[in-house]
Amino acid sequence: MTAVILDLKSSEDPRDIVHQAVEALSAGKIIAIPTETVYGLAASALHPEAVKRLVEIKGRSKDKPLAFAIKSADDALYYVPNMACIARRIARRSWPGPITLVLDTDHPDSVIHRLEPSVREATIPEGTVGLRVPDHELTLQIMRLCAGPIVLTSANLSGDSPAIDGVEVRDKVGEHIDLILDDGPAKFGQASSVVRIKDNEIDVLRTGLVDEATIEKLTHFIALVVCTGNTCRSPMGEGLLAQRIADRLGVSMASLEGQGVTVMSAGIAAMPGSPAADQAIEVMRQVGVDISHHQSQPITGRLAKFADVILTMTNGHRQALISHWPMLETRTKTIRRDGGDIGDPIGRPIAIYRATAEQIDQQLSEWVPEFDLSLFE
Repeated sequence: MTAVILDLKSSEDPRDIVHQAVEALSAGKIIAIPTETVYGLAASALHPEAVKRLVEIKGRSKDKPLAFAIKSADDALYYVPNMACIARRIARRSWPGPITLVLDTDHPDSVIHRLEPSVREATIPEGTVGLRVPDHELTLQIMRLCAGPIVLTSANLSGDSPAIDGVEVRDKVGEHIDLILDDGPAKFGQASSVVRIKDNEIDVLRTGLVDEATIEKLTHFIALVVCTGNTCRSPMGEGLLAQRIADRLGVSMASLEGQGVTVMSAGIAAMPGSPAADQAIEVMRQVGVDISHHQSQPITGRLAKFADVILTMTNGHRQALISHWPMLETRTKTIRRDGGDIGDPIGRPIAIYRATAEQIDQQLSEWVPEFDLSLFE
């Protein structure tokens, strides 16, 4: 029997397709779902027979386990509670997106250990688990409504090329599955990159859509200093922070990025492209830090997502960021350890700028030792 095909583009109500997909998975059926890379075959991990059937359809050997599709980077901690720093960094910056992470799953609190033995054999036969957050809104909606984990693999027989649209899914495996959600050609039509992470070291097992150089950049430590206009306090903070981190690592400020460390600044109400204030440039020059080429920038969702730590000049800045991006709460701190504010010197004499810089630098001297820079030392 050939699978039923549901055409997303012609559907009057995509929510109905989402519910049909969830019902199918809950009933132990196998469905084909779109992702941004290629189409995938999905089964509920709560149905051992469905997972067994999926393995049989694929014709894969036991040394090629099935992965799990999850809803978010935060959900990865249910599977790998002791997730390494570098893995969290890549997950936060690339998910939803075309990277599959392969991680050790020996932690006793992992949800995987609650699954049936046959499901664990199909997904973690060697003690590692593959996790992926597909970048496709309908697929994410399905996962949000499912009661348990979703097992995912590419829509093809083992050794064949993955299907990149619904018609190709039908031609390749349509006789073996129950439902196909057809959203036309996949956005990229290329498989995800597979990255093994162990003890904070990366090994690219498959170079797919994301190349190895980009994956390596996703592991960098990024610190972000934030004020209002990004012309006075935060540019000075950026320069002073870069100087202190360079000193800690025993390298020059110019070589920080080559070491895998990036220091940036932004403003919550900044106009793009403004230079640093003349007084700020002069004060920094006096301590050997050049910010003369600084150009202001507003903080964006991408900057917020990528930053490992965000230091704000005032508690008001911190609250504004958290209000807009709640996921920043644990990564955003006031630069003053007591939660107080560092005043804005704009329009004041250079002596005020110098006092402000000294105050910022004193606080940074206490923050930098706490940064996780072990990968770069």
